[in-house]
Amino acid sequence: MPLSLRSRDLRDALVALVVFLVTAVWTLVVAHYRPEPAGRAAVGWALILIGCGALVPRRRQPVAVAVVTLLACAVYYPLSAQDGPLLIAFAVALYTTAAEGRFAAAVALAAVALLAAGLGEVRQQPGHRQIDDTSLAMMAGWLISLVAVGRAQRDRAAYLREVERRALAAEREQEARARQSATEERLRIARELHDILGHSVSLINVQSGAALHRLGKKPPAAQGLATAEEALRAVRDTSKEALRELRATLGVLRRADEPAPTAPASGLALLPELLARAAGTGLEVRTRVEGTPVPLPPPLDLAAYRIVQESLTNVTRHAEARSVLVALDWGGDALRLCVEDDGRGAAGEPPGSGIRGMAERARAFGGELTARAVPGGFRVDARLPLPPPAPGSATAPTPAPTPPPEGDPA
Repeated sequence: MPLSLRSRDLRDALVALVVFLVTAVWTLVVAHYRPEPAGRAAVGWALILIGCGALVPRRRQPVAVAVVTLLACAVYYPLSAQDGPLLIAFAVALYTTAAEGRFAAAVALAAVALLAAGLGEVRQQPGHRQIDDTSLAMMAGWLISLVAVGRAQRDRAAYLREVERRALAAEREQEARARQSATEERLRIARELHDILGHSVSLINVQSGAALHRLGKKPPAAQGLATAEEALRAVRDTSKEALRELRATLGVLRRADEPAPTAPASGLALLPELLARAAGTGLEVRTRVEGTPVPLPPPLDLAAYRIVQESLTNVTRHAEARSVLVALDWGGDALRLCVEDDGRGAAGEPPGSGIRGMAERARAFGGELTARAVPGGFRVDARLPLPPPAPGSATAPTPAPTPPPEGDPA
């Protein structure tokens, strides 16, 4: 049996014992001044034991206990000359019946008790009534109060349970939100690291491979040495840029007392440098810009930059392409990005983590992204909705830096 049930049974048994002791002491005191025959006294004590003992299971069987105590009182008071306070047992049982949610039964038993007391006094001979009209009215108010207090206690317990349930639900919801927020933050950091390291390591791999190829010739020609030197410089610059972006990304994990990173955040303003690094791998990089560029919020600016960066990473790593076109279309409500190469494409291959990451970035801002093979290559199309202009702005915003126009080398 659970500890709470045993504790409740012990409390009920203690209440029954207290009611019995009060009734017994009263009966013994009155019996000293008002003795009665032994047989009648024995019956009175038996009714006291029955009425008080019935209170032990009062929470498990509240209606039955109330009926037993009422019947014990109905027999005890006409029979006994001591008139002990056995009615307390019925009062406790009546309160418990209402507190346990048996409100209709409690009202019915209170009405039966009041009606029985009234009929009993009506049948008495004039001058022999034990309860006058005032006492009968007080008894009615007492019984009604017991039922009302029991009902109020029931409602209060239900209210406290509901408050506890809601508090527990709110706590669980808060914990779920915290876990979801932590998961989203981990995914965001994972995408940042994937894009930064994937792009930079791919370029470093291509450039270092080219340098080793030039230096591997016996003897290395002067032109080969110059090309190898240029490739190594590109490796140096790419690794430096990768370290800068890596430090900026890991800055979100810094302690609260560390200074904030001061390096500029990645965005479309750095797109010319990104295209130049891609061109350093031997790609012919072409650009096309349509519409009027507008400043973007930093998160959206970073997402656009990362989509182009990851697309170029896939081109240099997998496409075996000779040229790539990067197009930006600044529409009135959205920025459209297109990266198309003339490589071998990826027909029939499932999308990798890079493409999934780009799609997640676009969806995070209400946009969409498609990556598919096209005749003669592979194409990535992204649409990023632009935020509405701030109301009441007096001057037009300064345009964001853009790549060179179509046809110019990056």
